Amino acid sequence: METVMRLASEHAVVIYSLTSCCMCHTIKRLFLELGVNPSICELDENPKGKEMERALVQILGRRPPVPVVFIGGKLVGSTDRIMSLHLAGGLVPLLRNAGALWL
Repeated sequence: METVMRLASEHAVVIYSLTSCCMCHTIKRLFLELGVNPSICELDENPKGKEMERALVQILGRRPPVPVVFIGGKLVGSTDRIMSLHLAGGLVPLLRNAGALWL
């Protein structure tokens, strides 16, 4: 869990993902189209990926734990939470406050 939280605190936006996950692809694409350059941790390509995946399962209490997004070092959530925030107009201000967007 320490690795997950450390990475989340070191970057404005962190997306934990799996390369084969279509919902992960959707979330990554959304952030890129908004002009955000997130730090993306592909769990299936990371040597500590299994350990990090177990930590995310503990944090979220569900499986599969991805995609999971941290903004400004804080857990924001998965696809449903990110999309709800975006549709309600709350995602961009959150990204600005975290220093991920300068618009």
